[in-house]
Amino acid sequence: MVTMYDVIVIGSGPGGYVAAIRAAQLGFKTAVVERAELGGICLNWGCIPTKALLKSAQALHYGRHAAEYGLVLDGEVQPDIAKVVQRSREVAAGMSKGVAYLLKKNGVEVIYGSACFLPDKGVEVTPLGEEDGEVRVVRAPHVVIASGARARMLAAAPIDGEKIIGYRLALIPDRIPASMAIIGSGAIGSEFAHFYHTMGTKVTLIEFMDNIVPLEDEEVSAQLSRSFRKAGIKVMTSSEVTAVDTSGELCKLTVKTKRGEEQIEAEQVLSAVGITPNIEGLGLERLGIRLERGRIWVDEAYQTNVCGIYAIGDVLATPALAHVASAEAIHCIEKIAGLHSPQVRYDNIPGCTYTTPEIASVGVTEQAAKAKGLDVKVGKFPFTASGKAAAAGAREGFVKLIFDADTDELLGAHLIGANVTEMISGLVTARNLGVKGKEMIHSIHPHPTMSEAIMEAAAAAHGEVIHL
Repeated sequence: MVTMYDVIVIGSGPGGYVAAIRAAQLGFKTAVVERAELGGICLNWGCIPTKALLKSAQALHYGRHAAEYGLVLDGEVQPDIAKVVQRSREVAAGMSKGVAYLLKKNGVEVIYGSACFLPDKGVEVTPLGEEDGEVRVVRAPHVVIASGARARMLAAAPIDGEKIIGYRLALIPDRIPASMAIIGSGAIGSEFAHFYHTMGTKVTLIEFMDNIVPLEDEEVSAQLSRSFRKAGIKVMTSSEVTAVDTSGELCKLTVKTKRGEEQIEAEQVLSAVGITPNIEGLGLERLGIRLERGRIWVDEAYQTNVCGIYAIGDVLATPALAHVASAEAIHCIEKIAGLHSPQVRYDNIPGCTYTTPEIASVGVTEQAAKAKGLDVKVGKFPFTASGKAAAAGAREGFVKLIFDADTDELLGAHLIGANVTEMISGLVTARNLGVKGKEMIHSIHPHPTMSEAIMEAAAAAHGEVIHL
């Protein structure tokens, strides 16, 4: 028996469930096919549970430094890793239930199973873990692939689930290792470096590029490196892990550096070297769906080269971020519905890293702007000069704004410090609206706040800064 829908979405992550709900809102009979938990990796094994772990780390840090805030605690504050992990899993489970509620509220049917395209563009759904489960065939004139991604394997450090782990196992440790080497210093690697260090692990962070968090502005990268080293995290840049020997009690990493080959020992290794899209087993070859460099090719409406088949999120060569997938989902569905929908502005995508200090950025870096031959004005305001930061005991970091010297257009914003991930949205909006630097200076910011640093950085770029 074949069931017909108007829209079928494969995957229920931040791209998939948003696409399904928006389709239902626009009157389409919609189904979403999911082979694991509703909410995808982000809600269950990524964005949300990591932030829960990092909140526990922050609470532990405050407890250990209570005396700095005039507080006296009896005894040493110690983590109970089982309860830390339990809280994280409960937060993730709650969010997944929230997605289930939203899908049901909007009339979206959820079909659990593994999806595969048939040669005629139908979708075959095979139940998971049920040998005799009923295989369903569903069809729709519009099918959206939102199957997400998984951890990429590093040839020199194959994940074995014990001594070499990926992010999923890093989220649910049954104990805290005495030492850990983390390969890759992007958002995932850096956030886990901060978490495990705070929990008591001796952490070595190894990065192939010249700077940690290599996609960020060089000054932001340098600040995070200083903060990590000050905290006690060993940071290695321009370093390549060429082999990992797991035969002994400790893992022995061979690391190629500018100074020559080094040997690093660690109880556990975390591989955090990026992601690879979940496109195997979907039957894309049956339809002749075009791939480019291992990602699905789409046009401006997110339609593949096969009419009626669309793709969004981490299966594309666009930034692998939850909010990007959600934006692509809305645009894709609204175009299907024949609505006018603004294109996703890939030059105005915010990025956030939830280390301590936090990182948030949007637009071009100073280095990229100059490489393009642009004449720029740069304004920087340190949190050491912020009253709110001083009161909060969080004086590390700064706000750095980059303006076009001719047009006063905000080209980029790069923030590192406490709570800066909550400040970046205003700068994204400012770039969307074409707000000029002078207008930012004369937009009154409340005092005392961390966000005052935005106004001050704009003023610094124009030679008008007051508090520095």
